[in-house]
Amino acid sequence: MADSELNPEVPSEEGQPNPASESNAQIEPQPSLLPHGDLNGIADPSQLVPNLNGLPPSDFSDPSIADPSLLSTFDPSMGMTMPTMPSMMNGFNGAPAEAISADEIALYDRQIRLWGVQAQEKLRSASILVIGIKALGNEIAKNLVLAGIGSLTVLDHEVVTEEDLGSEFLLTEEHVGQNRAQAASTNLQKLNPRVRLIIDTDYAVAKTPDYFSLFDITIATNLDLDTLSNINAMCRIFSRKFYAADIHGMYGYVFADLISHDYVLERTKSNIPTPAPGTMETPTRAIISTTTKKESGKTIEVVTKREIYSPLVLANTSPLPTDLTRSRRKKLQVTPLLSCLRALFEFQRSAGGRLPATGNPQDLRTFTTLAQQQNKDLNLPQDALKSEFLRSFLQNLGSEISPTAAFLGGSLAQDIINVLGQREQPLQNFLLFDGDECKAPIYSMHPIFEDTVNTTGMGNGDGTATMMATEGAGSVTGTEAGADAGGGDSMAGPSGAVPPPAPVTAQV
Repeated sequence: MADSELNPEVPSEEGQPNPASESNAQIEPQPSLLPHGDLNGIADPSQLVPNLNGLPPSDFSDPSIADPSLLSTFDPSMGMTMPTMPSMMNGFNGAPAEAISADEIALYDRQIRLWGVQAQEKLRSASILVIGIKALGNEIAKNLVLAGIGSLTVLDHEVVTEEDLGSEFLLTEEHVGQNRAQAASTNLQKLNPRVRLIIDTDYAVAKTPDYFSLFDITIATNLDLDTLSNINAMCRIFSRKFYAADIHGMYGYVFADLISHDYVLERTKSNIPTPAPGTMETPTRAIISTTTKKESGKTIEVVTKREIYSPLVLANTSPLPTDLTRSRRKKLQVTPLLSCLRALFEFQRSAGGRLPATGNPQDLRTFTTLAQQQNKDLNLPQDALKSEFLRSFLQNLGSEISPTAAFLGGSLAQDIINVLGQREQPLQNFLLFDGDECKAPIYSMHPIFEDTVNTTGMGNGDGTATMMATEGAGSVTGTEAGADAGGGDSMAGPSGAVPPPAPVTAQV
């Protein structure tokens, strides 16, 4: 999806009318504005979820909600620890998926060819929350709106500044001083008038768990670790999926907590037998079922898998997968961005959420010490964290670069589309982007240690399974987001080791 595509109309075949364009002319919804603290106009928010096993009422009194089915519902069968995923024939979170219309098929023809009509129906039934509409939020919202999701809520309390104009294409000079979410809503709605756009100008930290129960997926950007962890915990109360993301100049990350997610892979059946249902492929991935079908004379194998996730507060303190720490060569391939990102989280926690100031020697010394400690806690050699990388990371903090936002925004939006369609393997669970190296390794970070994992077990033949220590790092190069067991950053030799804090900070 190109950034310059501000017209949702799909060109028609030569000489043929475009039904999508004709329909667009009749649909001019305006973004809804939520008053501060209001849960989408629900008359009695306390009745939304009376207890963890209750159902939210289906009677929404807010007349501005044209289609209450767009609001997510809570399935009591989805437990707190191992929720059962809804039927593949329904919309996301079990909500019935409405049949897609002919003009929508014409409008979304190209993407329907990629992921099918059923996946598109699930997209149009989904309700998604994006917290923060800066450069990264612009890209995420743009891609989701163009994909045709049902409802998008943008939550941002900050105002537009002149610096925002350099990387946020939804804004113009006339928006300076206005609320950022309201200012971006006009151009965002123009991208696809069929999407219901809701604007909320409240503070994210002021929201209660009931608020996040209204959305199938919450995406939080540009927030500190404590705020992200709190939102993640509130989403987990109602088994709602959660993403966190941020960018700093040439660097950025995406984190996913899907709690428990089932997805289907279809592939030509090979001579190598697929492990039996119940087998743990990795400590977090299990095979649920396998079936076969015939297509064009070929035998197609349909495999349903389940991924289990850890919340951000645990993933951020978890060790690296064991296969990345077995040798010095493997350890040197781990990107130093992981140590710096964890150090940044710790610095913000002790500094009230602010970023290190490059002009403050004390901040630089503190951050350098934290980064070296995080590098040690990850069981990485000292020369894996170079002074050159520390300087580069610190100099990029707080800045927004459009290519970085475009890459991470596109990767995150594509993963959400895959999750909603339940057709591809999702992100598991940390993607770190290094724009200087043009690499984005994926690390599966979970509180799983080698002495608790059976490294040889497979299926037990009784529907149960033991775990296998096979988690590793994937890699993304360019625009590809597939996992690659051999991926990761390449690092130089032992030269360039991190010097003591004072010499490092003096050169920043």
